[in-house]
Amino acid sequence: MDAPVLPALPDPANPPADDARQRLLMTAVRLFGAQGYASTSTRQIAAEASVNISAIRYYFGDKAGLYRAAYSEPLGDSQEDIARFADPALTPRQALVAYFQNWIEPFCHGELAQQCTQMHLREMLEPTGLWQQQIEGEIGPLHEATVAVLRRALGVARVDNELHRLAIALYGLGLQLYAARDIVEAVRPQLQVTPRNVDQTVQRLADFAESLIEGERRRRAAASGANA
Repeated sequence: MDAPVLPALPDPANPPADDARQRLLMTAVRLFGAQGYASTSTRQIAAEASVNISAIRYYFGDKAGLYRAAYSEPLGDSQEDIARFADPALTPRQALVAYFQNWIEPFCHGELAQQCTQMHLREMLEPTGLWQQQIEGEIGPLHEATVAVLRRALGVARVDNELHRLAIALYGLGLQLYAARDIVEAVRPQLQVTPRNVDQTVQRLADFAESLIEGERRRRAAASGANA
């Protein structure tokens, strides 16, 4: 079975038919990330998006609604992300490829990934409550789905701390692409993720993940032999 094909994310360079909403959303991502929620006014967002300020109420209700949409919409739906890699019919390799495609696909949209990362980091430093909601509603289920994939890959019957530790390690492989972009740019700019090297990056991350899984398999076998 081939790895799932991911749907396209919003592209600020090629907005859909509902242009006003899209311009507001992309402008809000950029400004909220750069300035924070409190320091960004709806008037500024509307002006820089070249949209009448009344459109914010029409599309998003209020400033808080626009902030929620800017925080969650551009990087896709977490339930769809989980469905792509958690299907039990996928082989472990297919599941890993789909898992890292979820992480990598936003880089196909230029600065959008960086702007979203900046906004999410700003939310962690100046919380409005969305970060905690994301942990409970998105990251938690994503983690549990990853644990289930690893349990099947390793053929173990019971979920233990080591499976959770391994799932966190895989999460870290994806997260570092966002959190360490400045470091990569400084030490090896050729490794920056671009639309041209997305597939190569996904395959290498899947390779690394398979190595981690194999290491855990060997550790479990050694522990089982020692206890026999």
